[in-house]
Order: sequence, then structure tokens, then C-alpha cells
Amino acid sequence: MVRVGSVIVRVTVLAGGIGGARFLGGVRAALADEADAEITAIVNTGDDVTMHGLRICPDLDSIMYTLGGASDTERGWGRQGETWRIKEQLALYGAEPTWFGLGDLDISTHLVRTRMLDAGYPLSDVTAALCDRWKPGVRLLPMTDDRCETHVVVDGENGNRRAIHFQEWWVRYRAEIPAYAFVQVGLESAQAAPGVLEAILEADVLLLAPSNPVVSIGTILAVPGVRDAIIQRTGPVIGLSPIIGGAPVRGMADSCLPVIGVEVSAQAVAAHYGARSAGGLLDGWLIHDTDTAAVDGIAVRAVPLYMTDDEASAAMVQAALDLAESTRA
Repeated sequence: MVRVGSVIVRVTVLAGGIGGARFLGGVRAALADEADAEITAIVNTGDDVTMHGLRICPDLDSIMYTLGGASDTERGWGRQGETWRIKEQLALYGAEPTWFGLGDLDISTHLVRTRMLDAGYPLSDVTAALCDRWKPGVRLLPMTDDRCETHVVVDGENGNRRAIHFQEWWVRYRAEIPAYAFVQVGLESAQAAPGVLEAILEADVLLLAPSNPVVSIGTILAVPGVRDAIIQRTGPVIGLSPIIGGAPVRGMADSCLPVIGVEVSAQAVAAHYGARSAGGLLDGWLIHDTDTAAVDGIAVRAVPLYMTDDEASAAMVQAALDLAESTRA
């Protein structure tokens, strides 16, 4: 096990998207000198979608590629050296959807995943098999092996409303059409994937990455049993704000938070998660050093939160571990 101060640390992180991937790079860097470090990431799968017959898991893949050293750091997503010949040919056939780009290199991952899923392997086993190639240095667990996709309620025709897949709202429309609700299709029958609840309960420190509080962290929390496990665990829970100066660092959380009635601020997101002492989730909350926040029952600390590189991200992680240690006192 890893020791931080006098405390044995097994770190579990709830994460989604590019922000979660970069943060996990920081977790790995912060614990790089500890040979026995145990890092587990519970990853949002609400963004998952099937297109052109292939099962796509954007958050799992973003994290896997980033930690495996294959992500395109300039573009911020996808594979290094990606090409788009298949996408171009599909467009010439008029094969929809044309707004979602599958890169040639990326398609190989989706082909292997889809083949394994069709053969009856659960997503958690498929993810472990894919990670055998990329060696992310972190155990990646999908939040659930069940289909649980986020859909967005938007305006339809004749004054009616309709639900579209989150990817269509996010990628095709860039979150620029009004959203009225986020709905997880399949949530009622979903179960936490094997190892998820144990990773939450047994971790010495649980971290909520600075990922989207609504459609990344919020979707993970909606999986039956996950929120209860966080409330019941004995070790500290520390969250990191994805909001700096009233705006998301990356992504479009500012288009999501108002939909659920939450102001776009570090303080409002902390209050949304709530203090564990009052039945919520957090013991501690890191905010950027230019922001302020005060929420009863939550220890707040201000530190630099821009993830400019692994060193900066590792410093954030160490600050979170230090805050976790202080909440034990």
C-alpha cells in the first residue's frame, strides 16, 4: 500500500471525460514513487453510444488513451496520429450520423469491444482486456456493465418535447439548444459493475475528479448503490471543483448545471454535492485559489486547479490527499 504521512492510501476516483483523464494522470504522477499504489477509477458510461454498429465508450477510451500515452494532446481528445478515411467514406455513402467522427485508429478499439460484447463478455471484462494493451497504471472500472445512456430532453416539433442521446446534444448541437432534463435510459435496472462498490467502500481516500457534476459525476452517482456506498464509507471524500471563476475549465458544465437548478460556481457545486455530515457526499472541497466557497460541514481549501501538465495535476492530487488527512483529525 501507499503511505501518505502515517495513513495507508488506496485511492478511488470517480471520473469522466478529458478532465477526468488528466486528473487521473495527476493521481498516477503523485503516487509514481510508490510501487504498491492502488488507484481505481470508476468511470462514467452514460455517454456510451452505438453508431455504425460499433459500441463506443468515450470516457473509458479518453482515460485509457490518455494514461496509455496515445491521446492527441494538441486536439485534446482522440488518438495521436488519427486519420479519418473511413469517416469520409461513410459520408460519401450518406451513412448517418455524419456529425459524429470515428477515427480510423479509434475504430479498432470499438471493433474489439463490440466483438467481445457480442460474444457475451461484460463491459468490465472488455475494459480490462483493452487495458492490457494500453497499461494505464490505473484500474479502470465502468460504473455499470448494463446499458445506461444519458438522454437529453429538448424541444421537438409542434411544441412537444423529445429526448435525444446526450452525444447528439453535446457533439452535434454543441449544447446550444435548450435542455430541460437529463434522463438515464436503463438506470432502473442497472447495477454497479463488479468491484465498484468495494472500491468505494474500501478506499482510504475517495476523490471526485473535476469532471462535469451533472453528466459525468452525477451519472455515476445515479447508479443504484453508488451514492449509498459513498455515504456509508468511513474514509474521507474529497471533491475538486470543475468551476473556476464562474466557468468550467473544460467542457460545457455551464450548459448542464442550470438545467438541474445549480448555479455555475464552485460554492454551488459543493452545496449540490452536500456535506456527508448532513447526508451528502463531501468531507472536503478544493477550489481554485482565486475563488471562494463556504458550505457548512465541508472543509474548503483553495489551491491552483489548472491541470496544465501532470506536475500541476499531481500537486492538486497531493493537496486533496493533504485535505483528506486533515479531515481525519
